[in-house]
Amino acid sequence: MIDRLEKEVDMLERHLQVLKMVIENEPIGIVKMSNETGYPHHKVRYSLRVLEEENLIEPSSQGAITTERTAEFVDELDEKLDDIVGKLDEMKIDDAVEVES
Repeated sequence: MIDRLEKEVDMLERHLQVLKMVIENEPIGIVKMSNETGYPHHKVRYSLRVLEEENLIEPSSQGAITTERTAEFVDELDEKLDDIVGKLDEMKIDDAVEVES
């Protein structure tokens, strides 16, 4: 049950790392991102596709670049992540609760 969530969080982490690289180094290509992150080219390419579908980046002849939507997304990101962390904290089963075997 938790395995899927862990995989999704790992994928989100990769997507955000790729987005951060685009923001800091635009324009930037797949090869450079792959070399710097250690992710294989196909995983970087997939993250770029997801980010492009969300209108957070767009392709250019020199590599990926940000869009006008990127800044707004980044501004809202921390608050959304904090909300999710709060929800996950609420899901914890308290140590005081005894589980019957």
